[in-house]
Amino acid sequence: MRVLIATVLLLLGFAVPAQAQAGCTVYNGACLEKHSNKAWLVYNGKVSYGPVQISHGKPGYETPVGTFSVLRKVKNDWSVPYNGPMPNAVYFTTSGIAFHQGDTNVQSHGCIRLSADASLVFYDNLAIGEKVQVLP
Repeated sequence: MRVLIATVLLLLGFAVPAQAQAGCTVYNGACLEKHSNKAWLVYNGKVSYGPVQISHGKPGYETPVGTFSVLRKVKNDWSVPYNGPMPNAVYFTTSGIAFHQGDTNVQSHGCIRLSADASLVFYDNLAIGEKVQVLP
């Protein structure tokens, strides 16, 4: 029922409390829900952008569940271990997991892939130190 109310409020232009979205407890930052392949930004406890489609780590390279802090941002990064581009990278684990632009139809080696537009919004709006909550 809360999701239905949240959807109606979003359609009417009202911000939705982050807690109404999948148990997210972040006040400023981002949340993502692995089982639904969705992520959203949160500002002052309310959903400010999204949810948007994502992909996450494939079996053997699972994206860890938990609450993390944004550690660094790199506009045009390159993954050395996986030899690929990582535009709009926003890192939130010390093991190198980040939000970045990529094909949301293909699972990653742990990173969160976003469309080009969504990756730019996440890059521009997440600040160092803000929280990222990864839900199962």
